[in-house]
Amino acid sequence: MFKITPTQDKSRQKEICKLCGAEFRPDAFAYQMIDIDDGHLMGMAQFDIGKDGYICDIKEANGLSDFEAMFILARQTMNFIDSCGAHTCYAAEDAGEERLMRAAGFKKQENGEYFRDMTGMFDGHCDGHEVKL
Repeated sequence: MFKITPTQDKSRQKEICKLCGAEFRPDAFAYQMIDIDDGHLMGMAQFDIGKDGYICDIKEANGLSDFEAMFILARQTMNFIDSCGAHTCYAAEDAGEERLMRAAGFKKQENGEYFRDMTGMFDGHCDGHEVKL
């Protein structure tokens, strides 16, 4: 089991970025995913919210591999962005593993970034937003 929580302490955000091999982005929102049983960091997300959402990173802690947990982290990040009123989301080309980004619902664009229209995705009806693992 794990829990996903916002990381508001910028020194903690910098630390988790280092542990996950991500560039620290001091102006970005951040989530950390922690193993409830042993307290170890499992992964992290960094993202921005404006007119659109933008996911900079969905990264696992170095040495870990838990695809399902990372999928949940990606979807939680998308859900929060959507709940803030940004119903479209972009993600950096290197935000996360391509298989993960596709499973979360993103499509790769010609410029290498990912895109997802999340309208109706998190309202309880899915509106045709299927998961393709």
